[in-house]
Amino acid sequence: MTPEEIIGSRLSGLRSSRPMVHHITNNVVTNFTANVTLCLGASPVMAPCIEESPEMVRFAGALLLNIGTPYPTQVESMLAAGRAANEAGIPIVLDPVGAGATAFRNETAARLVEELDVAVIRGNAGEILSLAGIGGKTRGVDSMESSGDKAELFASIAGERKWTVAVTGAVDVVTDGKRTAVIGNGHPLMSMVTGTGCAATTAVACFAAACDDPFEAALSGISVTGLAGERAARLAGGPGTFVPYFLDALAAMNQDSLPGELKVSVNA
Repeated sequence: MTPEEIIGSRLSGLRSSRPMVHHITNNVVTNFTANVTLCLGASPVMAPCIEESPEMVRFAGALLLNIGTPYPTQVESMLAAGRAANEAGIPIVLDPVGAGATAFRNETAARLVEELDVAVIRGNAGEILSLAGIGGKTRGVDSMESSGDKAELFASIAGERKWTVAVTGAVDVVTDGKRTAVIGNGHPLMSMVTGTGCAATTAVACFAAACDDPFEAALSGISVTGLAGERAARLAGGPGTFVPYFLDALAAMNQDSLPGELKVSVNA
């Protein structure tokens, strides 16, 4: 299938199955990402406390872990829910927000990938490089001359670490080390609104809840988020009006509307 056919099929499957996605996320984006989940056709639950998170996750199709506002009891809840998800075969999507910034974030992100089987890691270039232990190269990645160089670097990391990664930026890269996608959808307004990166992670988790292929889930989530950003930007007057148009664009997204607007290439 073409990338458009894969993404369209996965979107249709997500909307028909309406899975639940369990979020343990940062308190800046809770409402926004819950709405993103609903607009994509899934059902959000936010159950961050350790007293219920391992039980709640067993009802979910996917578990999203976001360390944007980390604190020790939250991390322990993430680990407990993650272990329960692994036992039940429920995919985990990790957003290592701010990895590389502080020792606590570095330790938290490292524990999550070391102690849990994570299906997809979604972050920016610096976060993924930090998690891989090569954060000193962040500026080099940002200044790479071609998206092909960036894709090659992250494909190498994914293959070596046995990760599926979704690296978002001006050009997005999704790779599991064997298959690599370069995605050109998106808009600069997305960087002016808090939570659009977290929204991309949420979209990946929604697709992971309805799809047994982490690469295709990541490809679909990142592509749909970028395209919704483009469509919203055409109508928005600025960042203040962008968010409602973005949610509308996600809700209106359907399989038939994707061809012609997706800017995706996949190399196997």
